[in-house]
Formats: sequence, structure tokens, C-alpha cells
Amino acid sequence: MFKVGIIGAGHIAGKMAATLHGMEGVEAYAVAARQIGRAQDFASSNGFSKAYGSYEELADDPQVDLIYVATPHSLHCQHVRMCLEKGKPVLCEKAFMANAREAREVIGISEEKGVFLAEAIWTRYLPFRNVISDLIRNGAIGRTKLLTAHLGYPVMDKERIIRPELGGGALLDLGVYVLNFALMSFGSDISRISSCCIKAESGVDLQDSITLEYPDGRMAQLLATACSANDRQAIINGENGYIILDNVNNPQKADIYSADHILVDTHYAPQQITGFEYQVQACIDAIRAGKTETEYMPHSESLKVMEIMDSLRKEWGVVFPNDNI
Repeated sequence: MFKVGIIGAGHIAGKMAATLHGMEGVEAYAVAARQIGRAQDFASSNGFSKAYGSYEELADDPQVDLIYVATPHSLHCQHVRMCLEKGKPVLCEKAFMANAREAREVIGISEEKGVFLAEAIWTRYLPFRNVISDLIRNGAIGRTKLLTAHLGYPVMDKERIIRPELGGGALLDLGVYVLNFALMSFGSDISRISSCCIKAESGVDLQDSITLEYPDGRMAQLLATACSANDRQAIINGENGYIILDNVNNPQKADIYSADHILVDTHYAPQQITGFEYQVQACIDAIRAGKTETEYMPHSESLKVMEIMDSLRKEWGVVFPNDNI
């Protein structure tokens, strides 16, 4: 039985717990929080065997095979570093780190010590990603020229969004998904990035507009908002038609339209537990193969995304305390 421990006991940790219980050969083994009472409550309500009142205790447990880090962005680096230095494989929730400097640091530790590390950007691991890639590659809509991707929720009052000391803002919480979608669809050979944002009084970004230009003339126009509900759609446009995805965050279907707007085909995603199971299984497979990263989200791609987000925040004047360490 492959035993998973979770650092953090918030909402996303609960979703991971439900995922683990739905997987075969995987055990929701241990959870750690800053207060033992909170860890015990989470363990009791989510079916975990062990509860720890410190993150270090969980990382010291010899039975833990993988640690899922589900704390705020600003704490990812110190928590991941601690786990890696204790020899524990890590799956770290997105955004990977608060900035690219931190990403380089933990990737360096992972590779130096030979300990597995991956970013839990679940869209990279979904099998439906391959269906979309195949449609593009096989010319279902002709040569691609443009994509648009939108993601937003009315979450601007959440602490994780509004507080710069937590690595807040729409970019690291929501924009990271549309950026990853563009890179998965069009690649990372970007020739120019232009953008703008609307900021909160606390200095974090609340609404982002990002345009990626590619050397071959393709363009990706991306929107993220923490201020309002949003259609969450992604559209990939080609010379002979276009593909509409119902949810860029976790697409369940892809509608293919001809150039004259006639629906010609629909592809559906396979049934899921939560969608998180694919990243967990990818980690298990890589760890058992003795790898330090997974092909679905290699270290180089996590770093590339962090570097893009650093450049955007620099342009916008969005600064985190972590940036000055």
C-alpha cells in the first residue's frame, strides 16, 4: 500500500483526501497541521490513520511514501525544502512556488539529493489533455492560429487571494491555469508577452489580461479574475474551425466546430474520482521508477511558468515579501 501524507488541512487537502480514498493501492495515511487539534479533526473526518501537530513530524514518519504540500504559496518553499532534505518525495500544490528563485532552489535540492519533486498542477496530468493535443496535431481544425482561455471565481475576499504575504492575487491562484493551458497547447517558445492587471488596495492583482505571441504568428489571449464568476471556457481556433472546451480548469468535453460554425464532433473526458488521481498516480509511477520528476510536469516546465509569472508581476508592480528574501 502506497502511503500518502498531507501537509495542510484546508479545502484543497480535503479534495485530495477524497481522491486518495477512491484510488486502489493508495492509503490516505497521515495529515499534519500547525495545531494538533485541527490535524486530528481532519484525520477523523477524512479517514486518515495518523495526525501530527507539526509538519516535521509527518516528514519524519518512515511509513510516508509521498507528501502532498497543500499550504499557501508563500510557504511552499520552506515546506518542500524541509521534506526533500529529509528524503521525502513531494507533490506540491500549484502555484509551485512564490517565485522562480524559490523554484530553482527546491529543484536543485531535488536533483542533487535524487528525491522526487513535482508540481500539482492537475490540468497537466489529465488524460483528456492528450485528446486535445491529438486533435490539434491531427489537423481537426486545420493550422491553429489563436487560443483564448478564461478562468475566474468571485474569491477576491479570500485571505489566500488578498494577502501578498500569502503569495496572493489572481495570477498564482487562477492565471497559472490559463498560462499552463497555453503552454500545453501552443508550447513555450514565446516571442513576446503583453499584459495588464487591476490591483487590490493590498497590492495584489485581482484581474489579469495576458497575451502571448509566438514566432509563427500564433497568439494566446488569457484572462483570469478573482472578482467574478466566469465561463471558464477555452477556445482553440484554426483555419478550418475551432474547438470549445467547457472548462479550462478540468475539461469534460471538447466540441469541434467547422469554419461555418456547425458542430461536427464532440469528445468527452473519462469519468473521474476528482481529477486529482492522475497526478498522484504519475508521482507513484515516477517514484517507483527511481525518477526525480514526472514527464507530465517536468521541473523545467514548472520553472518556465514561474519565470513567466515573475516577469508579469514585475511589469505590474506586484511584490511579495518572499521576493525580497
